[in-house]
Amino acid sequence: MSDDIRKRMFAEMQQKILFDSARDAAYGYADTAQQRNVFPTPRALEDLAIFDEPLPAEPGDALQILRQLDEYGGPATVAQIGGRYFGLVNGGVIPAALAVRWLTDFWDQNTPLYLSSPIAARLEEITEGWLRQLFALPESTVAGFVSGSSLSILCGLAAARQRHFATLGWDVNRRGFVDAPRLRVIASRQAHGTVAKALALLGFGIDNVEWVEADEQGRIRPDRVPRMDASTILLLQAGNVNSGAFDDFEKLCRAARRVDAWVHIDGAFGLWAAAASRLRHLTRGIELADSWSFDGHKTLNTPYDNGIIMCRDRDALANALHAAGAYITYSDNRDGMLHTPEMSRRGRIFELWATLKYLGRSGTDDLVYGLHQRARQFADELEAEGFEILNDVVFNQVLVACESDALTEGTIRHIQQSGECWVGGTQWRGRSVMRVSVCSWATTEADVSRSVAAFVAARTRARGA
Repeated sequence: MSDDIRKRMFAEMQQKILFDSARDAAYGYADTAQQRNVFPTPRALEDLAIFDEPLPAEPGDALQILRQLDEYGGPATVAQIGGRYFGLVNGGVIPAALAVRWLTDFWDQNTPLYLSSPIAARLEEITEGWLRQLFALPESTVAGFVSGSSLSILCGLAAARQRHFATLGWDVNRRGFVDAPRLRVIASRQAHGTVAKALALLGFGIDNVEWVEADEQGRIRPDRVPRMDASTILLLQAGNVNSGAFDDFEKLCRAARRVDAWVHIDGAFGLWAAAASRLRHLTRGIELADSWSFDGHKTLNTPYDNGIIMCRDRDALANALHAAGAYITYSDNRDGMLHTPEMSRRGRIFELWATLKYLGRSGTDDLVYGLHQRARQFADELEAEGFEILNDVVFNQVLVACESDALTEGTIRHIQQSGECWVGGTQWRGRSVMRVSVCSWATTEADVSRSVAAFVAARTRARGA
């Protein structure tokens, strides 16, 4: 790197003009988040063409780059931090956690080892304990902090595979699957797509899964679960991705424990129900499982890139995921990479720690239960307007339909085009439906009523199309 470029970057770090401009742009975005179109306008999407260019031959101007991104990138974002986005299960963001992210982005910590970031290691240890308390999990439970529940599911299943093979006297890390004893996987036909992806990546083979029918709410049917044994991995769900329904954890986990089967609970957004006193009944028995995968960036509203794997068997998780190298120096303190597949990891723990510290037990309870209240309001107001509600609204998911698939699909299109709110479509029991996911602390009663009005207007337009 030339001395001129190095001097320029030192000046940018010292003078702060660049960062002041970024701050001002961020504040401008925050000030308009509640008023802007939830999905970008056609003009904003067309303007993205300005980014189509060859790789620049020479270093650019940092302020100009920032301004271009603000001017043309900002309008093409989805207003997820507002109160009227109900599409993917995307949470909002707690301001305290966002501020901590800003600060710790300057720290730019790599967090695999205590020796690479003592503060990250300490906060991981503390947050692990807080999560055990919040979910009433066994004291032996450890946590790994990953990018999202897609990766945390993979970690939980890797730990299960490690433990079962070790019990059978097979070192899967060295010997792989060739001539290995057979492991069984049992899962609901309504398991999330990330479950199938994780099973494929780990070599189980999707066609080898013993798929079990779900009931009318999307819960795995206990009476259809095959007899388990010590080679079995049973996958359960805390929050069906469409209906929000919860499996019968207590019954199925007790049956699994009697035969030493491993239970993994996919609780991407739903596991947080255990943190709400008025919803905790939905998760009764989760403490009997062996591993749990969930996200902070959904229900808890941390910034994105905050997944969590928790496992009661520390050795199984560490042996499945650990790495070795002459340059890797483990310590007597917590080394986070023992519980994740990643070596280079940004300091995502700072935001999760800040969110839990800011909300505390009572604030977390209020946040989680508040999402349920807004979902119930959505269902009640839509039903009063003649929409059909297809699920029992037990948590934060609402499945909505019109009298025909064509009208439902047309209504979805007009809602998405309106900019008033955003909702996605899905298939449920052979029907096209609208899936409303209430996930943001910023969603108010007024936001729900305003969104219901947008549903009604969109249905009217769809009927007239």
